[in-house]
Parts: sequence; structure tokens; C-alpha cells
Amino acid sequence: MSDAAEPYLFDVGVIALAHTDVPVRESALSYVREAIAGDIDAVVPYPAVFGAHTILTTYYGRSNADASRLLENFMDANRIHWYDEMPEAVVRGGLSQARDANVGGWDGYYAQVAIDEGVNTVLTIDDDFDRFDAFDTKIILSPTEFRELNSFLGS
Repeated sequence: MSDAAEPYLFDVGVIALAHTDVPVRESALSYVREAIAGDIDAVVPYPAVFGAHTILTTYYGRSNADASRLLENFMDANRIHWYDEMPEAVVRGGLSQARDANVGGWDGYYAQVAIDEGVNTVLTIDDDFDRFDAFDTKIILSPTEFRELNSFLGS
């Protein structure tokens, strides 16, 4: 499955999509399974788990209890590198990344974490990370899958 150099940083959308029943979830789920098994070196910032919870309950129709249970189970994956820091330097760096790349603050934060952790590839479902030169971006959905996801979400 994995075709880019490791390690990978998992963006919020990938985590959320993997924990849905959406027909196009397989791309995300396959990366999550590889990370859980230790077949790929995965970096997941803890704030991404909260972001995935919000996405699951707001857009994918999961109940609060169901989203919490699914993500708590995901957090039991011991082979994932759980990034549990949010020092001032990373926050400031993330804001600088957001400003320079003209992306949202969370994407700037994830970009800074990727840089600090030596991540080679950010796995995502959107193209905002293409604006960064410090790492590669792997958009896990094809244009057809994006259309199917948007149709499911009613966009």
C-alpha cells in the first residue's frame, strides 16, 4: 500500500474517514491498519484525535459515544508514534507555517509537527499540505472518490 518514504503524519481527515462507514473509506483504513500493525512508521498528533472526533460527530453522523469508543480503540495502537507535545516553539512555528502557506492554523501546526518529527509524507484528504516544501503530500482519495465522498456528505 505505502508507496512513499516513511515516516507518515496522519492528518485529521484520514483518521476520521478510516472510522466511518463511507464507501470510500478503504484508502484511509488501509493506512490506519498499516500504522496499527507497525508496517509503516506513523506519527499522529493527539489533537488530530479530537479533530477526528469532531468530524465524525458533525459530518459523518457518529454518536458522541461511538466516536469516542472508536478513537479510544485507535489510541490503543502502541506502534503509532503519538505526538503528545504542544510546546510554544511548535505553536509559534505552526502559526508561522499557516501564515506563510496561507492555510488554517491546524494545518500549520500539523506541518510544523511534520517538520520537527522528520516526517517525509503527510497523508491527507485535501490539498492544503501541497503548499509545503519540507515534506511530500499524499492525497489518499482519487477525484472519483472525492466526488463520492462529497455526494455522501451532501455537498
